This record gives sequence, C-alpha cells and structure tokens, in this order.
Amino acid sequence: MFSIFKKKKVIPHIKLNGVIGNVGKFKQGIDFAGQEEIIKKAFSLKKSPAVAISINSPGGSPVQSHLIHDYVKQQAKKHKKKVIIFAEDVAASGGYLIACCGDEIYANQSSIIGSIGVIYSSFGFTELISKIGVQRRVYTAGKNKSTLDPFMKEKDEDIERLKNIQLDLHKDFIDVVEKSRGIKLKKDMGIELFSGEFWSGRRAKELGLIDGIGNADQILKEKFGDDVVIKKFEKAKGWLARKLSSESNTEQVINILEERSIWQRYGF
Repeated sequence: MFSIFKKKKVIPHIKLNGVIGNVGKFKQGIDFAGQEEIIKKAFSLKKSPAVAISINSPGGSPVQSHLIHDYVKQQAKKHKKKVIIFAEDVAASGGYLIACCGDEIYANQSSIIGSIGVIYSSFGFTELISKIGVQRRVYTAGKNKSTLDPFMKEKDEDIERLKNIQLDLHKDFIDVVEKSRGIKLKKDMGIELFSGEFWSGRRAKELGLIDGIGNADQILKEKFGDDVVIKKFEKAKGWLARKLSSESNTEQVINILEERSIWQRYGF
C-alpha cells in the first residue's frame, strides 16, 4: 500500500561552539571525545541526504581540530551523506580547519573567516622573579627538556625549534584547506590566503574560502524545501559539572582570561 503523504526530509544539525581543546576543568570546549558520539548519531540518522554543522569557534588545539575534521569526513564517506557547514560569529584558525570538512561552507556576511596560520604565545617572568628574590631551580634529564620555560631566558635554538614545529603545523593546515577548497580558492587576487589573516564573510566568499552567504535555516530550506525538519544534535551544557567544579578562583580567572584572549583576536 502506498502512502499519499510525502515524508518530510530530516536534516541533522550539529552545533560546535567554543574554543577547541581543553579550556579548564568542567569547561565546555570543543574536543573529539565530547563530539564523537554526537557526530556518529547525526550521520546515523536514516534517509537524511545531508548533515549540517554550525561552527562558532576562534580555534584552539590543532590536534582536536584535525580529529573532528577527519572523523566527519570518515562518517560522510561511510554513510554517503553531504556535509554543509555554517559559520556563525567566527570560524577561524582551527574553527575554519573543521569547516573544511564540508562539501559547502556558508557564513553570515559579517562572520569572521580564515586565520590560516599557527600561533604560540606565553609570558616571560625572568626579571620579575629576580626582583622579588625568587631563585628558579630546574633539573632535567635531556638538554631540551626545559625548552621555553617562562622563568628562564629564551634561547635562540629553542625559538628556532618552535618555529620549525609551527611550519609543520601550518603546512598541514594549508594542505587541508587546499584539498577541501581546491580550484575555488582565488589565489590570483594578490592576497596571501595562508598568512594568518582573517576576513569578513563577504570577503571570504570573494576569495573562495566559503561558498555563499546565508544561515542554516535559510539555506537548508532552499535546498530541501520549506517543510524540512532540522533536528539539532548538540553537546549538553553540563551545568552540574560547573556547579561541582573544583577549580580555585585563581584557576577560574586564568581560564576565563585565556579563553577571552582567543576570542578577542577577532573582536569578540
């Protein structure tokens, strides 16, 4: 017996929001362990032609970014589903790397997109500890074990070693972007796409970093009809974990400042 009713298409919609990686005890960051089951369930939804993923992230851990990117690609291939990415406020650095798992990438015209580069930042306290009469004592097995210790003077060879690692990570990032975007990238516009610079969504479209301007609701209705059902898949907020947090006030302040500093690179 045939049904006279046309079934509505259901599109799973995964939401990724926050700094990528560990941002403190009980803190809601984006990591592979926390997203693996959510991604798996979204792709397992039968008869859905595509999976949508919204990203709002200034980046973070390159390892966690690659793990999530690769797992989404693996699931998409396994279930033969298209992946449609939507950038919200920011899809920069590791956030953009994850976005490159998509067959198509959309953003708001005012979204921040790009920052294809690698950064390391820290503080040096050598003069401070000498002024307050603190003596640093470090004992290692392995001459490079104390590389870039913030309480010791920088060494040229340590900086060179760090830069070589950054170059490796940067090359990996560029490879992901070029494989994902291919001939869509506009490399002939006199702009260095892989310098770490970031752009508005409108400019990112001109440069080929994204495919179009629009939000998830709008684009999914255009593609799958006004009656499409968008089913959200999102990590739980974890309010109980925050209540039970054993972080000291100092740890909480440091974690908040570190997270805010990452967002503020892009004006948020």
